[in-house]
Amino acid sequence: MKSHMYGIVATESDQVNSPSHYTTGGIEAIDYIQAKLTPEEFRGFCRGNALKYISRAGNKNDASEDYSKAIWYINRLISAS
Repeated sequence: MKSHMYGIVATESDQVNSPSHYTTGGIEAIDYIQAKLTPEEFRGFCRGNALKYISRAGNKNDASEDYSKAIWYINRLISAS
């Protein structure tokens, strides 16, 4: 297990806090996105993703995973404010 700044505890296969497919190229996708957007744009990105996961909760995956992802984006939004 490893700890993650925006989640409670992440494991190597943690699909909420650190999906392995988001680190292709050696950088976490969210960090790259944040680097390329203005602070206001990045906050909007996080807010939009939180809304997306709340709105579709249970339609694609387990609802609790979608809610956990929404919380992850909300926490990232708070830390970016």
